[in-house]
Amino acid sequence: MVIPQHVAIILDGNGRWAKSKGMPRNYGHSRGAKNLEVICEDAWNMGIKYLTVYLFSTENWKRSKEEVDGLMKLFRSYTKTCIKTAQKNNMKVRVLGDPTALDPDLQESLRKLEESSKDNTGLNFQIAINYGSRDEITRAVRHLAADVRDGKLAVDAIDEACISGYLDTREVPDPDLLIRTSGEQRLSNYLLWQLAYTEFYFTDVPWPAFNKDELWKAIEKFNSRDRRYGGVKEG
Repeated sequence: MVIPQHVAIILDGNGRWAKSKGMPRNYGHSRGAKNLEVICEDAWNMGIKYLTVYLFSTENWKRSKEEVDGLMKLFRSYTKTCIKTAQKNNMKVRVLGDPTALDPDLQESLRKLEESSKDNTGLNFQIAINYGSRDEITRAVRHLAADVRDGKLAVDAIDEACISGYLDTREVPDPDLLIRTSGEQRLSNYLLWQLAYTEFYFTDVPWPAFNKDELWKAIEKFNSRDRRYGGVKEG
């Protein structure tokens, strides 16, 4: 069994799962956050080295004020818990996305989370918050263009590796496997550059119900794929 080095997950279905239980949407988000702690530990024990999850997109601001406020309250609690969990489980945490739209106290908590875990050597855990891939690429292009303007970068030096170095995921290998829960089959502006040769796995299971067995199913399906990266195998 080949274990993917890097797994990316779109954590979908929290609200629908809660509704099926007769509970408010934010109850589903709370249960989803608790499940994430479990899956992080399971992933590392399976041999996964990098786990990247989509917590809140640049488009999620369009949701109701009640839901967004509830999510921000949850993120405040989650980041504080994650600082302790990261130390306990030796996780290195990186934040993807543009934090400037978040409240200052949440920005500071995220900064502390990254800083306190930067020397850990276990699971590399990336959390995408106020993240959108088009926004990420736009910010990268602006930074790159500024470096060219300031003479720090030659135009001839711009190649794929150079561009990757300006993205939020610099120094992180591209995902081998993308999992999206709860039945939707689209990328939703997630890691568009990085997913160029990633295998996709879609499941109807909502995120709060996604467990170790479901993760193994995704890995088994990953092992059934023939990854040629655009080439053709001989014979």
